[in-house]
Amino acid sequence: MKAVRFYGKEDVRVEDVAAPSALGDSQVLVKPLTCGICGTDLHEFAGGPIVTPRVPHKFTGAVLPQILGHEFSAEVIEAGKSVTRVRKGDRVSIQPLVMPLDDYYSRRGLNHLSPSMGCIGLSWAWGGMSELAVINDYNANVLPENVTDEQGAMVEPTAVALYGVDRAKVTGGSTVLITGAGPIGALVVLICSAFGASKIFVSEPNANRRKHIEDMGVATAILDPKAVNVVDYIRENTEEGVGVDSAIECSGFEAALNTCVEAVRNHGTVVQTGLHVKKALVDPALWALKDITIEATWCYEVTMWPRVMRMVSSGKLPVEKIITGRIEPEAIVEQGFRSLLNPSGKEMKVMVNMT
Repeated sequence: MKAVRFYGKEDVRVEDVAAPSALGDSQVLVKPLTCGICGTDLHEFAGGPIVTPRVPHKFTGAVLPQILGHEFSAEVIEAGKSVTRVRKGDRVSIQPLVMPLDDYYSRRGLNHLSPSMGCIGLSWAWGGMSELAVINDYNANVLPENVTDEQGAMVEPTAVALYGVDRAKVTGGSTVLITGAGPIGALVVLICSAFGASKIFVSEPNANRRKHIEDMGVATAILDPKAVNVVDYIRENTEEGVGVDSAIECSGFEAALNTCVEAVRNHGTVVQTGLHVKKALVDPALWALKDITIEATWCYEVTMWPRVMRMVSSGKLPVEKIITGRIEPEAIVEQGFRSLLNPSGKEMKVMVNMT
């Protein structure tokens, strides 16, 4: 069968691999329908292996080359004899994290923090960029009838964004700053709007991404931090000049994190969602002076899938608005990875059609 496999830095190949030959009692055989290219995939392509395993993964046993794809929807082809939650023909959205279900963190509902955690499409034998894949029963979430295949594939990155918004304590009437308007930042904007935030400020240096956020029509102001003093602007446009209630950092850059700290009001909340690739110089004395809460997030709670799907199904969360490209697997390097990594490129989210 055809699969997209990652071998190493800038080495991704579309090739024939053996189809799954064995299915565990609690496993499900699925046919991927559509799969998003994630920022993690881009990091792997540009500088990996990073999280893809050079040696067998300690829990899953997976090792390079890795079939990519962890943001995907699929059709159930076969279910193991102990599986009761899904059946043949169901359309499902994949929650891709795999881990022991009985370790310290999983017993406390913190499955995503298990030190043994692996991920379908990154450290598991199978991934969403293939004709078939094997998953565990707990990875499959049946999609509502009115949620499309593409929306189903978008549940995974939306869960990342929703986790950040939850941790930022955003609610009806909140004022929010979002730094970084890549796919996660754009989804954070949509979620804050769905939650009823009264003012949504976005800071993003890339003109194409600013235009995309503008086209979504829900942000109060979209600022270029190279041309505008973001902190001054926010103080001028919030009640009594105090700043925003919450700031969600989605770029992974030191300057953006410090902007969030300066822009948030006293006793506000700053959430770090973007992944930093190096250490950042910060000012904890200012954190203390402002009595703010600093939160950091990793992945999402694995129980978030039904909630995200309900929000999408209701029409209140149009996650498809961030999709800008649709390609076939054979085009993944040039029209997928290289296009998304191009600083002047116009793509926000590229989906790979697997049907």
